[in-house]
Order: sequence, then structure tokens, then C-alpha cells
Amino acid sequence: MKSKDRQGNVVSANEGQDKVIQALYGTAAGRQALKVLTNPLVSRLGGRFFDSRASVPLVSPFIDRNHIDMEQYEEEDYESYNHFFTRRVREGEREFSMEPQVLCAPCDSKLTVIPITREGTFAVKNTIYTMDSLLRSERLAGKYQGGTLLIFRLTVDDYHHYCYVDGGKKTRNYHIPGVLHTVNPAANEEYPIYTENAREFSILQSEHFGKVLMMEVGALMVGRIVNHHEEKEVSRGMEKGYFEYGGSTVILAFQPGQVVLHQDILANMADGFETVVRMGEAIGRKRER
Repeated sequence: MKSKDRQGNVVSANEGQDKVIQALYGTAAGRQALKVLTNPLVSRLGGRFFDSRASVPLVSPFIDRNHIDMEQYEEEDYESYNHFFTRRVREGEREFSMEPQVLCAPCDSKLTVIPITREGTFAVKNTIYTMDSLLRSERLAGKYQGGTLLIFRLTVDDYHHYCYVDGGKKTRNYHIPGVLHTVNPAANEEYPIYTENAREFSILQSEHFGKVLMMEVGALMVGRIVNHHEEKEVSRGMEKGYFEYGGSTVILAFQPGQVVLHQDILANMADGFETVVRMGEAIGRKRER
């Protein structure tokens, strides 16, 4: 999906990243490569490389290729690619509104808004889900029917930390492991690869937006979710965690009657566009009763 900024301007897509994804999923050679790249041993070796000094030469070309404004970030002598990838913004960047009724974006991303219905489907990381299949829980999914799903798609050039959108009490984290297989168990090279990325979710009993379901979806291959807290009282704008190694996704689900999104975001969705948002930016409000 193409993206627009908050002023309505079409934003150029990360075409290099898109081409890699298309090659992996859409060609016989790519599907064979996926089987190798998602092997746990290969993923561990890849992680070790990205954590090593040997990966430092990747940093400068990555910054140039993705036009990353490093003035936003703390000055560091990066010791690995992953050290760079998990870099932190300078103090004063990405500040949250403390107005109780305002809903802020939890991360830098491209935002999609989906109404939640029992049979409704949506795409996350090149996989089509229903709420039941996303959560692997029909009972839990049912609690959000008629509500609103926000999908925050992070690309490799985004800031990869994410925050709580409100204060309240969160549950422990529930982990869903990723899977990789062909659509048909007897499939040959003409059939596509079907993936479910590893994901983790918890529920926030929030002060202003009801029971918010918060989910993080890891990147394919070496991507990793790092959440800081298990069951805990949290505050608005507190860092919840970050992603390592690769582009990932944050998902928020709200129960019916809790939030209303800003009109520019809804208009972009109606025209088939995601909306580029930044952590702490106002994207909606508590729905008035």
C-alpha cells in the first residue's frame, strides 16, 4: 500500500525493500531462499553477525541509502549494525501529548486502520489474518468485535522503539511462535510460501481507552521483539520495548466505542493509503459518550 504524510502528500515507498519481499515470496528461487533464511540456525548466525563489529561497515551505506536524518538521534560510536538499528532519539524528540483524551501513535510507522469484524481479514507481514487467527484465540478476538484495529508498519528506516499509548495495568506477555510452510502440504514450486511471523501481545487496562490489546510482530529471519515488562503498572509515553535487526509491526486493538481516529487518517484509508505517523503524534481521541 502507498503512503501519505499528514499533509496529504504521497510519500515514496521503500522500493528496494518491496522488491526483496516480492522476490522472496513470488519466485521459486525466493521461496527456496526463505526456507534457508528462516532456519533457526541461520537466524542465530545472522544475529551474531549483526551483533558483531564485522557488521559496522553496513551502517553508513544504510544511512545514505535510506536518507536517515541522524540529527534526531543520540550521537554514538556504533559497535555493530544492531547497535545502530536500536539507536535512541535525542531528548525532546518524539514527545507524547499528556492530554488524557488524546490518542498518540506508539511508534514511527505507516498506519492502517481496520474495522474489526468476525470474518474481516487484513494483512500483516505478507500474511492474511482474521482476528481469531492473529490471536489464536476465538474468545479473546470476540471481545474486540465491532472495535478498531490499528496496524503500525515499521520499515527499516524508522525508529524501532515503541511506547504505551496510555497509563494503566498491563498483563503478562503472551508469545506466539512463527511458522513457515507451503499453503498446500503437497505443494510444489508453483505454490506460494505461507508465513506467520513470531508475535507477542498483552492487554492494557488503560485509564482512558478501555482494554487495549497491544501486539508486536517480529521481522522475518533474524528480527526480534524485546519487551521490557511483564505484568506492571505503566504510564503514558513510557517505552514498552523495541525491535532488533529488521522492520517490524505494532498492532493496537480497541473495543467498540473507545476511540475515534483523526479525519485525515480515515480519508487516506478511504483512498487506499497508509498514513505516515511518528511516535507521540496525535492520531485520534477518546470517543465521547
